[in-house]
Amino acid sequence: MLAVIFFGQSRHMRQGTLIFILLITLYACGKTQKNKADYPLQVGDIYFDSKIDDPNFKLCDEDRVFQYYNFGKGLLYNGEKLKLNEHFIDGLKITEQKDESGFLTIRFIVNCEGKTGRFRVQGMNNDYKEKIFNKDLTNQLLSLTKQLDGWLVGEDEGKTFDYYQYLTFKIENGKLIEIMP
Repeated sequence: MLAVIFFGQSRHMRQGTLIFILLITLYACGKTQKNKADYPLQVGDIYFDSKIDDPNFKLCDEDRVFQYYNFGKGLLYNGEKLKLNEHFIDGLKITEQKDESGFLTIRFIVNCEGKTGRFRVQGMNNDYKEKIFNKDLTNQLLSLTKQLDGWLVGEDEGKTFDYYQYLTFKIENGKLIEIMP
């Protein structure tokens, strides 16, 4: 039907129609490109947010941040999981709270110098639905995470890389039960 309408037009009308279609297509492509920048390159990417992030924390390659497990070495922390557990068990000072159960995850980036930044917090209850934990508990876990200073540099084939790291805290009745990974 469209072909009949299009080819039934005069030559000037067809040219005008083609130009119109071309302009609409170019406009749509431009809108797609603009919107594409609004989405992260990879799911879970953490972009700089001037309201909450330290402007002095720099990445070596903004376009290439790996996941910690990409290096095939497990948790990249000096003293490994044992040291992490000690740090949080010794530092966490909270009282038991019956309504505070679920998982609190803190995600961040370790840069190629072993420094950390761009911390993000997400909580969920035991049914994996979003949950906002008590501010005191959240602030303590975030502060203790920021104090960790034994992160190892992500390295592969002699090159150093920035990488995403996360710590998930399993909480039952306000008590820290487990730290993952």
